[in-house]
Amino acid sequence: MARRKKEEDHENLERWLVSYADFITLLFAFFVVMYSLSVINEGKYRLLSNSIVAAFNKNPVQVDVTPIASQGVPQILLNKPSVAINPKYEEEKRQAKSKMRNIAKEVMDALGPLAKEGQVRVTEGLLGVTIEINASLLFSPGEARLDPDAARALSTVAQVLVATDFPILVEGHSDNIPISTPMFPSNWELSGARAASVVRLFIDSGVAARRLTATGYADQRPVEDNATPEGRGRNRRVAITIESRQPDTLSDVPVLPEQ
Repeated sequence: MARRKKEEDHENLERWLVSYADFITLLFAFFVVMYSLSVINEGKYRLLSNSIVAAFNKNPVQVDVTPIASQGVPQILLNKPSVAINPKYEEEKRQAKSKMRNIAKEVMDALGPLAKEGQVRVTEGLLGVTIEINASLLFSPGEARLDPDAARALSTVAQVLVATDFPILVEGHSDNIPISTPMFPSNWELSGARAASVVRLFIDSGVAARRLTATGYADQRPVEDNATPEGRGRNRRVAITIESRQPDTLSDVPVLPEQ
C-alpha cells in the first residue's frame, strides 16, 4: 500500500493580528499613563501659579487637597488664611523697627555738624539704616588710611553700633577716574581698602567682627553723573548700612495652626 503523504500544515496568515493587538494594548496603556502624569503636573502648576500670584498680592493661600472628581487636581482657595503668624515674630519686627529709628537718630546726633554740610547722609530704607559719608571727609585723595578727625567721628558712630546686634555692611565707592599706584592698581583695590579701613576701626572700637562685612564697588554703583566734578565728588563715598535683619532669631519662623 502506498504511504499517504503527510499533509503540510496550513500557514496562518493572520498571526500578525496577535502582535498588533498587543501593540495597541501597550499604546493605550502608554497614553493612559501620559494623561495621568499631565493631570498631576497641571495640578502642581495651578498650585504654584496661584501661590505666586497670592504672594505678590499679599493674599494668604489655603490649599484644599480634596481632589476634584472631574480633574483629579487640588483646589486652590485664595483669601482664606491658613498660616498663623507667631505673635512673638510680629513683636520682634516692631522692636527692630523701633531700634533702627533710634540708631538713625543717634547717628544723626553724632554726625550732626557734618550732616548739615551735606557731606553725610543718614537714610532709613528697606534694608535698614544707611550712613553715607563723603570720602573727602575720611581719606586723602588716592589713600585708604583714615584721617584722624574722620577716625574720631567714626569712633562715635561705632559706640552707637556697639550697643546693637544688627549686621553691618560697609561699602567703598569711587568715581570713574582710573587710579594706578603701586598700592592700588585700580579703583577696585582702593574702594575695597577704604571699606576695610572703616571695618578695622569699628572692630578696634568694640564692634563684634562677626557682624561686619566690607566690600568695594569701585565706580560700578554711582549715585550721580561722573561727567561733572560735583558728581564725581558725590560718588566717592563710604556707605555703612546697619541691616534690620537678624538671621539668628529663631522666632522668625511662622507657626502653622493646629489641625
